[in-house]
Amino acid sequence: MASDLEARAKEAFVEDHFELAVDLLTQAIHYEPTKAELYADRAQANIKLNNFTEAVADANKAIELNPSLPKAYLRKGNACMKLEEYQTAKAALEMGASLSPENSRFANLIKECDKHIAEESYTMPIQEKATVQDVTPKDIEQQDDHQEKPTVAVTKPKYRHEFYQKPDQVVVTIFAKKIPKECVTVDYGEQILSVSIDVPGEDAYVFQTRLFGKIIPSGCRYEVLTTKIEIRLEKAEPIHWASLEFTRDITVAQRVNVSSVTGSQRPSYPSSKPTRDWDKIEAQVKKEEKDEKLDGDAALNKFFREIYQDADEDTRRAMKKSFVESNGTVLSTNWKEVGSKKVEGSPPDGMELKKWEY
Repeated sequence: MASDLEARAKEAFVEDHFELAVDLLTQAIHYEPTKAELYADRAQANIKLNNFTEAVADANKAIELNPSLPKAYLRKGNACMKLEEYQTAKAALEMGASLSPENSRFANLIKECDKHIAEESYTMPIQEKATVQDVTPKDIEQQDDHQEKPTVAVTKPKYRHEFYQKPDQVVVTIFAKKIPKECVTVDYGEQILSVSIDVPGEDAYVFQTRLFGKIIPSGCRYEVLTTKIEIRLEKAEPIHWASLEFTRDITVAQRVNVSSVTGSQRPSYPSSKPTRDWDKIEAQVKKEEKDEKLDGDAALNKFFREIYQDADEDTRRAMKKSFVESNGTVLSTNWKEVGSKKVEGSPPDGMELKKWEY
């Protein structure tokens, strides 16, 4: 049965009926869920349909089932290049080339990846910065209604997911209870997260999305707990993510090189020094909230971003180091003060600092 469906799928692909090919291959996978070639072929059909994130997921599954299948790496490389994931694409293509050195397509695509990677290294476009106050939950809901997201379509999601973020990290939680660790597969790209939960006897769950911003795959990790799966993504840049998923209407803020400012122009900001006028800073934030009708966190985020954007490199380093090491209770702009020592937490009066262990 599966072989017949596979043959019909290949005929449909040759005749440019790519949607039919995907449907037939999906049926074949139902009968032979461990055949890597079926996933690799479906990845190619998805590439033709511009379903690039789905193609990456299929290629990853094919590689998982058969790490020696060259065309699986070729499919992954092609799909990642379409998503502008050039580092991830190059890694996949180099692995495929080692398995099939006579195939010149790998070498050609690797050269193309190198070209794009070099261009990214020498030119970094300055894009409009997306801030929290620019995007409301209503705006995101309207975008969801009118814009197709590059995620795997799941009619009835088995598990709920949510995310929160820190200056250098995004934490994604999938609420799935009592899942064996060996049934969970998590893959990371430069801007892709793919999660698969495949429990024997149950329908497989797949969560695949292109992320709002880029991440560092080598710094990402996940943990399977009794009530949930917790995934920690290391941000490539310390920017605020307005959502978990990428949208074309919201651009990721790029780092802007700002020339050093003079002492009189250096922005002031709350630090660990007790002499700072906290009442004045609080009044300024409240005024911004009133004038712009923002919530407290949104107003503070705007205030912090403006100072960070206009600061020199030492000030930025001081802000990031003091904020992270103090668990968000200290924010200093004095690198000479905080650069040579660990910044201890300093909670407000009447509150206790609690250290969380992961």
